[in-house]
Amino acid sequence: MKFLSSENLVENAVRKTLTSYFGRQVEIYLSGALGGGCISNASKIETSEGTFFLKWNADVPIDLFLREADGLKALKQAAGDHLLIPDVIAAKAVDEIPGFIVLEYLEAGSFSRNSDEILGRGLAHIHKFSNKQYGFDHSTYCGSTPQNNSWNNDWVTFYRDNRLRFLIELIREKRSLSAEENKIYLQLLDRLQQIISEDSTPALIHGDLWSGNYMATVKGPAIIDPACSFCDREMEFGIITMFGGFSNKFFNAYNEVYPLPVEWKDRNALYQLYHVLNHYYLFGGGYRNQALQIAKGYL
Repeated sequence: MKFLSSENLVENAVRKTLTSYFGRQVEIYLSGALGGGCISNASKIETSEGTFFLKWNADVPIDLFLREADGLKALKQAAGDHLLIPDVIAAKAVDEIPGFIVLEYLEAGSFSRNSDEILGRGLAHIHKFSNKQYGFDHSTYCGSTPQNNSWNNDWVTFYRDNRLRFLIELIREKRSLSAEENKIYLQLLDRLQQIISEDSTPALIHGDLWSGNYMATVKGPAIIDPACSFCDREMEFGIITMFGGFSNKFFNAYNEVYPLPVEWKDRNALYQLYHVLNHYYLFGGGYRNQALQIAKGYL
């Protein structure tokens, strides 16, 4: 396994971590870079204990891979046998050595005739995994954006303060918002109680489920790269509908298991707003105006 300097540090750390995990010396024989990652380096590693997926980075929040590991474990518990979630083998925080996560390697496959139905039904079962409050045991990340998951009993308050207001404050610090934009967003935050349904139940959501975060494997569809928390499940559909890639078969299968409220589409853009604002925070550009137009649409 031939690494550059920082990669060499990762190799040694991965070897030590896997040795501790399996309780015997693990050798890494081969590594091959994988494409498709937006933020981190990804590799398929061949070891004396089998084949694994490795993702690593030094230039990310310190605990990003630890939080990803926790999210995957929660999703796997919620999904049961209904949807494939990769097993977490190990995860390491960023310090003088880049952080990383080692996962079960899922062999790429092709989408079958019933993949969309499996994905829809599987997600519905995950959403049935509930909790007493909204939030999560710790902060998580949507991309590299931190999410404030402090617990709250009220969904409107959680979405207003822990999601929209929190993100708007991050945007003010990193980019810019005019006085008029600030006024519009504050007006929207004040109106949320009138827009969002009070009939809400905390549901475990993936949190960043766009088409790039599910994949076809030889074992069926799988979901990866979570931004987990317990939210109103309608929030999941903000990102699902933002870029497309989810068929009518997916929605029909979901609704067979856990029907969405008839009026969920009326609120869908409101949940898209969080992700549009996040894209503005991360990438800038036209997302700024797109977010503003969504906000105005609810005033």
